[in-house]
Amino acid sequence: MNMKKVLAQQMVCVSALLLSTMSGVLLGANRTIITVASTVPANGDLNPYGVALVPVTMGNLVAGHILVSNFNNSANLQGTGTTIVDIAPSGSASLFAQINPSTLPSACPGGVGLTTALVVLKAGFVIVGSLPTTDGTSATAQSGCLLILDSHGTVVGTYFNAMINGPWDMTAMDNGTTASLFVTNVLNGTVAGNGSVVDEGTVVRINLSIPANTPPAVQSITIIGSGFPERSDPDALVIGPTGVGLGQDGILYVADSLSNRIAAIPHAINRPGSAGLGTTVSTSSSLSDPLGLTVQGTNIYTVNGNNGLLLQSNTDGQLLGQRLLDGRGMPPGAGALFGLATAVRGLYFVDDVTNTLNLLPNN
Repeated sequence: MNMKKVLAQQMVCVSALLLSTMSGVLLGANRTIITVASTVPANGDLNPYGVALVPVTMGNLVAGHILVSNFNNSANLQGTGTTIVDIAPSGSASLFAQINPSTLPSACPGGVGLTTALVVLKAGFVIVGSLPTTDGTSATAQSGCLLILDSHGTVVGTYFNAMINGPWDMTAMDNGTTASLFVTNVLNGTVAGNGSVVDEGTVVRINLSIPANTPPAVQSITIIGSGFPERSDPDALVIGPTGVGLGQDGILYVADSLSNRIAAIPHAINRPGSAGLGTTVSTSSSLSDPLGLTVQGTNIYTVNGNNGLLLQSNTDGQLLGQRLLDGRGMPPGAGALFGLATAVRGLYFVDDVTNTLNLLPNN
């Protein structure tokens, strides 16, 4: 989200230790937020969106590091960011990739504007969503694609399809030689709606095979959720289904941003078709434009786009607690929070106001 919005508004596998320590301590007021590093690379890209932990050391990837994707360019135009930054837990940062839309190996309709949809696979490939614009406005937004990068940060392919239309966020079930991506899409009819709500947002599952030393290949694409409300927005570019997290029971949890609810899509791993809007897990009054979402055990963590709050709920929908992650802006924290990732140290999150990666530690 750009500064106007500020002034106005992924499944990561972890150890059993983390699952036992993240049962509520993250929300304690005595946990001091740590600023890990700036997310602004040399070209000046702004507005960090995606956050993903690196699971393997390979090429330029280092296990335990964090990758962050930028949505805006140095002029703060949305849908024009082209960089992924690598950040070590110690705070050192370097450029992992700067993607040139004119030299892509295959099509990505509209070009490059990197979104929150960011995962790193065990095979050493990085997959990131693109929802591009030419001038930072929703009027010029195009469908984009998913970009596949190797472990050196080179784009080696793209996934584009009529069912991939404005990929906004993503999580993965990664088995090493196969993987399933779960992607939210927010551009189905949105531009034509010209600010009106259209109920055409989708969640798709993309099944991949990953041969040794070969980029992942798409085996199938299935719409598993549909009918989610979405609309264009002059400040946020687009609002629609955002964060996704896969529970241990195979249920996919979705941050239904415009409806201020957490939805559940059952049997997400193998269901043959759409569950529509799924079932409602939570409509807590504390949910206010929920964006980033991650699931750990029976806990769902999500951040609000409107007020800078982190919420913890259980998978039965009970709100267990909340705390302010960002108190800046008018109203406080508006437009500041997006991508989330959990690690043994705690919860990593980006702050779009300060353009930083931050850590809410376990202790």
